[in-house]
Amino acid sequence: MADPAAPEPPLPNDRSVDSGLAAARNAPERARIGVVLLNMGGPDRIETIRPFLHNLFGDREIIRLPGGRVGQFLLGRLIVRLRLDEVKDNYRRMGGGSPQVHWTTLQMEGLQERLADRMEEPPRVDMAMRYWHPFADETLRDLRRAGVEHIVSLTLYPHYTRATTGTSEEDLVAARDRLGMDVPISFISSWYEEPRYLDLWARKVTGALDAMGPEVRERVQLVVSAHGLPRKFVDRGDPYVEHIEATLHGVLERLEDPPPHHLAFQSRTGPVRWIGPGTEEVLADLASRGHDAVLVWPISFVSDHVETLYEVGMLFREEAEEAGIEHYHVVPQFNDDPAFSDLLAGLVIDHLNRLEEVPRR
Repeated sequence: MADPAAPEPPLPNDRSVDSGLAAARNAPERARIGVVLLNMGGPDRIETIRPFLHNLFGDREIIRLPGGRVGQFLLGRLIVRLRLDEVKDNYRRMGGGSPQVHWTTLQMEGLQERLADRMEEPPRVDMAMRYWHPFADETLRDLRRAGVEHIVSLTLYPHYTRATTGTSEEDLVAARDRLGMDVPISFISSWYEEPRYLDLWARKVTGALDAMGPEVRERVQLVVSAHGLPRKFVDRGDPYVEHIEATLHGVLERLEDPPPHHLAFQSRTGPVRWIGPGTEEVLADLASRGHDAVLVWPISFVSDHVETLYEVGMLFREEAEEAGIEHYHVVPQFNDDPAFSDLLAGLVIDHLNRLEEVPRR
């Protein structure tokens, strides 16, 4: 039996795929500081969906299946086998793969360009994905060749939870230790109340509201959809829901005449208890009460991927329309918005300016 803890072996030519493994444009060949963007990652084509799902369901920090590590390995693969055809169909509807690495690459390049414009000695920017290429080991090898002496870890999950940022940061540290790199890492672990972040979301939500006709705008309901989280995390004191609520209220305060809002959670999968209510449940309830116009705001993401393009953009839309919702709108993601690159640059520069006060390991 394969080692349950071992990462899924790469498919042939993975590094030749346009997956963001090349350094960002304008990145210095040598740099004293490296910045690593952390994200989930996603399969870039149909053939990589199975190994991506194996990595995802093998992570006991997200879904802890019974039977210890061996049980996780066996049951995780059973879940993948049962769901594989459905998941492949979902990705086919999106074009055959996830665009997350594509968008993260553009965000990385935008950040690199802004740091080059604003700093005499700009860091080198790279990225590490948790469940598919480029993995942390690959990224750290690039940074070692660039001669970095300090790494800044910048999560692309604005709201901290151990299930996402926590496990990604631990993975980065473990990869550094495996490679024997004597390099300290400091962490930007959340930025859910950063004013520039709240301002950017307020602009996006306002733009989506303004795009509606006045009659629809008057009766629209705002459905705020965050990624789900297993209940056990909240029961143990995980701050994720508090962070989501803080972002929500910070943005609502910036809106002129905000519509009625409803917080919900999506992407709840696997045999565990999840926080709720589910986004699909909220949409069905609104339809049953006679509401025919909704604006869905995927609050916990920074770029398009399967949760926004398929789940929000297709699945929930179809279910809402079948339930009687005639006007279904979605707040767009940041993707390669230049203002998002400005936001990331501000986070990095602020962090570097107070580096002596920042915990590192």
